[in-house]
Amino acid sequence: MNGSQRSFFSRGRLLIGGSIAAALILVGVYLAAGGSSYTPEKTQDPCQQRPWRDPEGLQEIAEQFSLSAMDGAACELGVTRETLAQALATPEGRERFRERFGIDDAKLATAIRAGLLRAVTDAEDAGALSPLLGGPLRTTVEEVPLDQAIELVQDASSAFGTFQDFLGPAGDLLEELLP
Repeated sequence: MNGSQRSFFSRGRLLIGGSIAAALILVGVYLAAGGSSYTPEKTQDPCQQRPWRDPEGLQEIAEQFSLSAMDGAACELGVTRETLAQALATPEGRERFRERFGIDDAKLATAIRAGLLRAVTDAEDAGALSPLLGGPLRTTVEEVPLDQAIELVQDASSAFGTFQDFLGPAGDLLEELLP
């Protein structure tokens, strides 16, 4: 081996050694920072009421409505809100969820409707929904087909937006009925 080849191999060994040392230091820092005892944060119990923020406008009300409805449905089914949200994202996810937890469409529909009714009550209690609208909304929720109920739980903003569009000029009145 000539001198340039030895120099190349020496630099290669130095780089490998430096990389190993850096990796060991990184692991040491991770362990010193408590990385060996990491446990994921527990998800909140969906059966416990979550406080509503002070919503301004239909979009924020719709967002909180969806979260409340998802909590209510998850509580009825005995799962976390995150598990239910993931299950409802796609038809395949819903099928896997039903198989995993032994839930049929009737039980899922009952839970979704219960969640939506809870969201109506939560919205009224938070002053985000007038009781004048709460009654008709409850009646609608009790009759809505499962697929539409799931859509409402996932994204209430589309339903609130559609409702406001349907009202046309009376939509301003709706905004006034919302505190």
